Amino acid sequence: MSPSIGGRAASAADVVTVAGFRVGWSLIRRMPERAAYALFDRIADLTVARGGGAMMRSNYATVRPELGDTELDGLVREGMRAYMRYYCEAFRLPVLGPDELAARVRAEGDGPVREILESGGSLVCFLGHMGNWDLAGAWSAVHLGPVTTVAERLKPEEVFEEFLAFRTGLGMTILPLTGGPPTFPLLREATGRRGLIPLLSDRDLTRQGVEVDFCGEPARMAAGPAALALAEKRPLFPVSIRHEPLSGGRWGIVITFHDQVAVPTSGTTRDKVAAMTQACADALGDAVRLHTADWHMLQPVFTKDLDQDRLVRAGAS
Repeated sequence: MSPSIGGRAASAADVVTVAGFRVGWSLIRRMPERAAYALFDRIADLTVARGGGAMMRSNYATVRPELGDTELDGLVREGMRAYMRYYCEAFRLPVLGPDELAARVRAEGDGPVREILESGGSLVCFLGHMGNWDLAGAWSAVHLGPVTTVAERLKPEEVFEEFLAFRTGLGMTILPLTGGPPTFPLLREATGRRGLIPLLSDRDLTRQGVEVDFCGEPARMAAGPAALALAEKRPLFPVSIRHEPLSGGRWGIVITFHDQVAVPTSGTTRDKVAAMTQACADALGDAVRLHTADWHMLQPVFTKDLDQDRLVRAGAS
């Protein structure tokens, strides 16, 4: 009998995907670290050589219009390596203890965040697809404060369950975006407890999405962080993450907490959410321009690249 995934018969590709993730979690963590990074660099280079990363290239060209073709090609190669590095590190995360986490993560601008947490409060973080947010979450859960976040339900279901167990095992509370209770009420509950609520928000094609100016181009981003912070009167911080090389061929990350977003003093709730989301997009845009290869956006995010029919069906326009 064929395995069943997500209530349907599993395709061969689904089974390979599940098997691949299980092999990764069981074997990659046992490899010498330098060899593991080299393997994933090779996978990244092969992906680009075979034509992968076209959307990444388009996104990079939009945020860095001053680059020529050769410079852009090099940046895409770096970006794909950084993207694959995320998976290499994710597979190895379960073997990293508190001291190793501390050695691999450096925080900037975390003073105000620590003051909020030390007072027993909570804060909302607007994250982009940058660096390694799982490593950041694991470090935060151990060295900063409890983490509650939302994860998109992946297909096949077994892969999602593996990721859910993995992230929960790192000390994070994970709320599925779909297939469970509505997440916004649960996030509102989480704001009543000490901790961080980081939400990946630099792409949103739903009717709740907000159109912002991102690096000089219209793009759609999630309104959730601003709406949550506004509804519960909690601080909102844009957060960017980038990789940095360490000694011995290792990599670490830098988590930058940008300035807390001000709440507008006038306007409707929708106006305030839009303005706060734009402020997050501005901070994220500056970080993306400086550390473009750490922005792992392999999907359309700018309005000019979006499927307009899909937007209409989603009620986003």
